[in-house]
Amino acid sequence: MIRPGTKDDIGELYEIINDSAGAYKGIIPDDRWHEPYMPLQELEDQIRDGVRFYCHLDRGKITGVMGIQDRGNVNLIRHAYVRTACRNRGIGGRLIKHLIRTSEKPLLVGTWKAATWAIDFYVKHGFTLVSEEEKNRLLKRYWNIPERQIETSVVLAENFKPLSGAFSARGGLM
Repeated sequence: MIRPGTKDDIGELYEIINDSAGAYKGIIPDDRWHEPYMPLQELEDQIRDGVRFYCHLDRGKITGVMGIQDRGNVNLIRHAYVRTACRNRGIGGRLIKHLIRTSEKPLLVGTWKAATWAIDFYVKHGFTLVSEEEKNRLLKRYWNIPERQIETSVVLAENFKPLSGAFSARGGLM
């Protein structure tokens, strides 16, 4: 079952994000890794900034989370994590399909360049890597991240169709 996250879920969201993000340790640049990966204050700030989380439940327990953030003419997929003990059960796939199905806007997702498993996951679900130039433009326009993170990240777009420096996904952004 997938349902919207609530204020009561923050503790579990924090736990799942930091458990699952352990996969990045030693993979992403050392200067971008910290413990916890997402402090509670940052999670609360993300929610205040409009990230809406969806939770996958199994027997009443949250097993995976995925956020979506409205950024005007696009929606961003934010903070997609599945409990380490629950991986490879299709949870992430169910969450991303839910967000694709319910989004009326083009979807973008940013992830670490070195997180090849994450890139493969999004490609498997219909996303396409954008060019380096487009990635830089999109990250600066829609995300609020440091330059170092821009250098070490990629952006994927759902139903990507290059159009002279811009993209059109489901009739959006041009």
